[in-house]
Amino acid sequence: MTRKFPFPHPFGWFMVAYTDDLGAGEVTALRYWSTDLVLWRDAGGDFHLQDAYCPHLGAHLGVGGKVQGDTLECPFHGWTFTGDGACAAIPYSEKVNRKAQLRNYPVAVRNGMVFAWQHPDAVDPLWEIPVIEEVGDPAWSEYHRSSYVIHTVPQEMAENGVDPAHFRYVHGTDDVAEMESYEMDGPFSAMLSKQSYVTPRGVTYGRIDVYNYGPGMAKVFFSGIVDAINVATTTPIDDETTQVRFSFTVKKFEDEKMTSTVADAFVAEINKQIQEDTPIWEHKVFLPVPALADTDGPILKFRKWYSQFYAEPVAVAGGAGNS
Repeated sequence: MTRKFPFPHPFGWFMVAYTDDLGAGEVTALRYWSTDLVLWRDAGGDFHLQDAYCPHLGAHLGVGGKVQGDTLECPFHGWTFTGDGACAAIPYSEKVNRKAQLRNYPVAVRNGMVFAWQHPDAVDPLWEIPVIEEVGDPAWSEYHRSSYVIHTVPQEMAENGVDPAHFRYVHGTDDVAEMESYEMDGPFSAMLSKQSYVTPRGVTYGRIDVYNYGPGMAKVFFSGIVDAINVATTTPIDDETTQVRFSFTVKKFEDEKMTSTVADAFVAEINKQIQEDTPIWEHKVFLPVPALADTDGPILKFRKWYSQFYAEPVAVAGGAGNS
């Protein structure tokens, strides 16, 4: 049995940066989807993501490349490229080479993040990333950010969301969320659940509602002890490595110190959980025909939904029942 996963990279919108990672006129090198990339921001502040290598003689545009107005200049011979990836000018020629074209990835700026659309067949975006109204609202805190590079694939991590039993054994929780509904609508899904919390004043109840917008972004809404949102994103780096980012915003209390204390404790708990999950993810294998218990969560329903994000057919097998 090997750890090689039987999945290509999923297609969809994926986070590639926070908006404040780059200022106008700045350039950076990235690597996602087993591809070297260049992310740059033109003088007007618009973001552009393109394949990294200059089609002239192969220089990496993210290493030494410069923004010139609304174009990106190659550090090797000064060729410039537009935000659409077309060759704009060759400084030592009166002509441009129209075959010198960079692959361009559609970009959307939402919720303080830069998302890029990736599809192996360069299909145009099939859905949109929503605006989360609480992000940037003065009644909610600034993001508390965390980032992890984990040796697994996005589907394996996302499957945890429909596997409530693991919370008791991996995270040591006494109670797990009770799923009320799990619905899909094309690339979107919503899992609504209620959660009990033991506090010094007794048991209180809240909610954990998860809204997925394709394979790359989820809005996780927590309520009860504190109202909080985690904008969780996963972006494949290569066939077996994924970058995970958690961006938490918490509804403010009247006492600013209380807001900070509660937010820090809440964020620490969620980050502790992903650190507990990581050794499981990094050493488990994918079983296409799992032997499920009759009380397991809707794992196969989740896998069928997720399979739509692969451009190549991926078999969705039934599970073997418990004996």
